[in-house]
Amino acid sequence: MVLPVELLVLLGIFLISLLLGAKEIPISTVYEAFFAYDGSEAHLIVTTVRLPRSLVAMLVGSSLAVAGAIMQSITRNPLASPVILGVNAGAALAVVLSASVWGFSSLSTYIWLALLGAAVTAIAVYTFSSFGQGGATYFNITIAGAAMAALMSSLTTAVLVLNQRTLDEIRFWLVGSTAGRDFDLIVQVLPYLSVGLVLALALRRQLTTLSLGTEIAQGLGQKTVWIQMAAATSVVLLAGGSVAIAGPIGFIGLIVPHLTRFLVGWDYRKIVPHAALLGAILLLLSDIVARVAVRPQELPVGLVTPLVGAPFFIYLVRAKLR
Repeated sequence: MVLPVELLVLLGIFLISLLLGAKEIPISTVYEAFFAYDGSEAHLIVTTVRLPRSLVAMLVGSSLAVAGAIMQSITRNPLASPVILGVNAGAALAVVLSASVWGFSSLSTYIWLALLGAAVTAIAVYTFSSFGQGGATYFNITIAGAAMAALMSSLTTAVLVLNQRTLDEIRFWLVGSTAGRDFDLIVQVLPYLSVGLVLALALRRQLTTLSLGTEIAQGLGQKTVWIQMAAATSVVLLAGGSVAIAGPIGFIGLIVPHLTRFLVGWDYRKIVPHAALLGAILLLLSDIVARVAVRPQELPVGLVTPLVGAPFFIYLVRAKLR
């Protein structure tokens, strides 16, 4: 059951995100923007700028956190995340190629391309891992994912180096940003994120068993191949949709599952909903920091999450080696 305190914290941070920015707005103005809207500049800022941005941060944070939790379950690798296993990189490469080759520049178009890139990368990782000794084992999937992430990132960099116009057009999207998003874009990506989250919630019990090992899951009568395919579909929808709307934001899918397990244990019936809430909280906080750190200018939120994520990643690596 979701802890009420997490919901209260999320609502509190959401309210703060509506108040803070390059121009601070009184809480009374925020209230009036929802219940006594008059079309003033302050009301427009709240309803058309800060509200969509905060909702995008919550959606993307929740989606990336749940996707990371699923990947850590099906690979039994504490370092797994959409970034580490190449799903984000594949989605980003698809968007960069479309902007460079076909000249696409609409965020609504990026949604389809990012989902396609994420799906192709996930299939490629699973296919290549099956060629290794023992088939698509957890270790082989991790190695194939890391190699695919490096390849996709290198190709993305090569395209951007060769095409300065593409770099100028999508550089802010490429580092991860929630600024400039509107309700139309949220409506377009929401079905994919919703289906991915519902699928993750439906697989909670199976993910708990699968995290104990394939042999144990099969011994308990689970059809592990179908569960892994359904879980991978959820990851593609969540990670691909997130990259499409906000760019390849890193470390949320790595940090939040570990924090969630520390708070609620190893039962994925609790991990999935709590990870969704904690992911929304963490990315919303990061977005607030990105707004106020260098006021009156703003930083892309993708530059803020590594400040917390990189030290945490180093800690996990050292702990894993020990």
